Amino acid sequence: MSHILVTGGAGFLGGNFVLNWLANSDAEGVINVDKLTYAGNRKTLAPVEDDPRHIFSQTDICDRTALDDLFAKYKPRAVVHFAAESHVDRSIHEPGEFVRTNIVGTFTLLEAARAYCGALGADAKVVFRFLHVSTDEVFGSLGPNDPQFSETTPYAPNSPYSASKAASDHLVRAYHHTYGLPVLTTHCSNNYGPYQFPEKLIPLMIANALGGKFLPVYGDGQHVRDWLYVDDHCAALREVLARGRLGEVYTVGGWHEMTNLEVVYTLCDMLDQLKPKASGSYRDQIIFVKDRPGHDRRYAINARKLERELGWRPAETFETGLRKTVQWYLDNQAWVSDVMSGEHRNRLAKRYAA
Repeated sequence: MSHILVTGGAGFLGGNFVLNWLANSDAEGVINVDKLTYAGNRKTLAPVEDDPRHIFSQTDICDRTALDDLFAKYKPRAVVHFAAESHVDRSIHEPGEFVRTNIVGTFTLLEAARAYCGALGADAKVVFRFLHVSTDEVFGSLGPNDPQFSETTPYAPNSPYSASKAASDHLVRAYHHTYGLPVLTTHCSNNYGPYQFPEKLIPLMIANALGGKFLPVYGDGQHVRDWLYVDDHCAALREVLARGRLGEVYTVGGWHEMTNLEVVYTLCDMLDQLKPKASGSYRDQIIFVKDRPGHDRRYAINARKLERELGWRPAETFETGLRKTVQWYLDNQAWVSDVMSGEHRNRLAKRYAA
């Protein structure tokens, strides 16, 4: 059986990609590599735990020996690299973990992939791919009238998280130009959907709203993000992996720019419909908290290249994707309770103490 190797496949993006891939592929399996940090959850993978095409390995991408063993044993025809520390707030307080995973981990994975690819026969080498999944945050912050980010936007990372992802992007590019590793890179906008860890905006607001807690909004709530439903992102990644041009970069966005406050208002209104409170609206729980340091004002993605070359456009509007997301969290409260550990609650309490 042919396999692809997916890193970070028990996290939000990687987990959804694994589930999506196996649901859309009758033959090709997945070697799922995840360290299982706080944001990785095997319960996300429950639908495929008994699928013989799914092979899980609890492995740190900084462990070169373990990676070499996986490449040698399963001989994947592609790598899809999601594994990363990804939360800006945590990167401000714990930047070392972001340097280790996002930079050193990506370097270690690239070295293992380069050694593996170099030893492949001619036919296998032609089809091998290394798809690096990155973020629009490496481009910095946009003004209200600035053009959207595109594949040619200069890098200007403003947080330890985005700086570490930018470094990993540069390593991937260098391994293509120096060693000929057949790489592809994508930059996505803000994702949302099922299985997202409740430190990110939408699942945090859902959890707090249902728990009767405050809904903390940074600053004036006017920070703008481009929202992309996770299944649409997975579809884009499948297209890039299958038909993307080697060495190229593709930006992936949802074409839905909204302020954080607009997102929270929309979410509250949707919860008012789907699970109304005994009295009042979920909007009553909104509070404004001190802004985080270096908070980028606006992100937006121009995904025309992806549409022009590969025919991809998002299938969901923000409203349809958000409704699916809210309903999933309402139907899966046990999953949310399981991932909301005491450590996570303590971290949130410190963050919003002011």
